[in-house]
Amino acid sequence: MTIVDEANDGVKFSEVIKIDEGKVRQHVAEVVRSSVEETLNGLLEAEADELCGAKRYERNAERVDTRAGHYQRKFLTKAGEVTVKMPRLRNLPFETEIIERYRRREASVEESLIQMYLAGVSVRRVEDITEALWGARVSPSTVSELNQKIYAHIEGWRSRPIEAEHPYLYLDGIWLKRSWGGEVENVAVLVAMAVDSDGYRAILGVSEGTKEDKESWRKFLRHLKERGLRGVRLVVSDKCLGLVEALGEFFPEAAWQRCVVHWYRNVFTEVPKAKAKAVAAMLKAIHAQEDRQAARRKAADVVEKLEAMRLPKAAKVIREGVEETLSYMAFPSEHWRQIRTNNPLERIMREIRRRTRVVGAFPDGRSALMLVAARLRHIAGTRWGTRRYLDTSRLREQEQAATVSALEGVA
Repeated sequence: MTIVDEANDGVKFSEVIKIDEGKVRQHVAEVVRSSVEETLNGLLEAEADELCGAKRYERNAERVDTRAGHYQRKFLTKAGEVTVKMPRLRNLPFETEIIERYRRREASVEESLIQMYLAGVSVRRVEDITEALWGARVSPSTVSELNQKIYAHIEGWRSRPIEAEHPYLYLDGIWLKRSWGGEVENVAVLVAMAVDSDGYRAILGVSEGTKEDKESWRKFLRHLKERGLRGVRLVVSDKCLGLVEALGEFFPEAAWQRCVVHWYRNVFTEVPKAKAKAVAAMLKAIHAQEDRQAARRKAADVVEKLEAMRLPKAAKVIREGVEETLSYMAFPSEHWRQIRTNNPLERIMREIRRRTRVVGAFPDGRSALMLVAARLRHIAGTRWGTRRYLDTSRLREQEQAATVSALEGVA
């Protein structure tokens, strides 16, 4: 900028003020980052005071707990990387929704980096995108290293111990494409979801399988069992013969529920479109009954009607398979809608398909597995995994009543 002195006939001084825009931008960014960091730490301190019932060092008759120091955590925000001091309390657990939001953000960042890497986005482009989205640049020299770290985190999540009992287990597989020897071939990714004894949903495992055969499912189920999966009462899945055969080896006491929706589709393959609506109403009537005996009687009626309609193949599918779709009726009726189909897991699998479609063919099976696992890990950290799904007290009451009845019968 040039300064002009009008009092001296407009003579221009040679003094020029230069502004380093880069330094100004850096300074402003640091001010914003520091402000975000200070605000987050202030909110955490306020939450800790509220849990304790008093401020730090304050003598108060209403105090219910005291501080036990803190530990540091780093989080990536739009303002850059910040360091927060997580309070520790002597007795109460310190839980905060503030940090949960950033944990979910971390999972989303991981997934996005893997997607960009697998989709063939250039390393320099990744650097620009990360700065625009999250306020921090991932330098070209560290992208590969960062992906390896992400893979390690996801592998740790996949191998974590399974705690508590999980009475309801849902299993499914998804087919993805991978490049192998210059050709594109299919690779199966197997997924396990469950409802625990408190009624919360969890993604228990994800594993690569060459295909959805018995050996792939045996390997996956053994992995779940070795990590601590126990207390399984009902397994819900489509009728994959390899899976059904493997279940008896690892969870012999669990009942198997064939997904009602998939079974309906099997029936419809033997029904002309003109009669599909009428047959659909018949099938729904079977599973609208109040108990298993009534459902069996209704199924027998449906078989007779289908034979009268000259649909013997559809009648055969119902006659041979209906019993496999009624296992859920042995459990509390309040749970029936959630445990008679594989829909709770199917919704997640549709999201996986949508996310993986942008990649096309993966460079290898491990890459496919990591991207699927990253998405599942992200889903598990949302309200999906923190909101109660079922009231499992009804299951406990039913089992207790059955135990009492059995003891009375012995006496």
